[in-house]
Amino acid sequence: MTKDDCYQVGHITKTHGVNGELVLFLDVDDPTEYADLDSVLLEVKNELIPYFIESLAIVKGSRAIVAFEDVDTIEQAERLINCGAFLPLDNLEPITDETRFYFHEIVGYQVVDANEGPLGIVRGVYAMNAQDLIAMDYQGKEVLIPINSDIVPTINRAEQKLNVVLPDGLLAIYMEDGAADKAEFDGDADDSDDTNAH
Repeated sequence: MTKDDCYQVGHITKTHGVNGELVLFLDVDDPTEYADLDSVLLEVKNELIPYFIESLAIVKGSRAIVAFEDVDTIEQAERLINCGAFLPLDNLEPITDETRFYFHEIVGYQVVDANEGPLGIVRGVYAMNAQDLIAMDYQGKEVLIPINSDIVPTINRAEQKLNVVLPDGLLAIYMEDGAADKAEFDGDADDSDDTNAH
């Protein structure tokens, strides 16, 4: 199974105790939906490896303490720090609400602005701490579009279109010479299963 067949639910942040337990950050809308997981795929050295879960407890917000089978020492656990945690796409419940979407599903969609019409193609989504951003290819440049219900009101799955209402001047910022030495950000393109929640 490859990452193209999966979506990311989070990543391992650190060890917990000395018996091999780990802290799993769940980068999802509702971490409690993942409290009964039997297994996850961890990305170890660019390969997805299945790990079976002995116990998982949501402890605070998006943090969970997880114990994996055959990970019994702190040394074994340390090797898994910073590994991404994935699940097969088949695990996702389909969304039919046109105001919500999974980040991975809009890649390749055409962005259509209420005023400007068709603009460009979604190349990815940056899942950020402060604000999730859609990366759109527009006239050879990457334009970052904040995800919220005012700017991204609806999705048309049948036509693979993402309907947006861009703030005045947003495109102009990216079209200026040298503009895209682009905005600084500290995240990576993410195929997590976050949804546009509104």
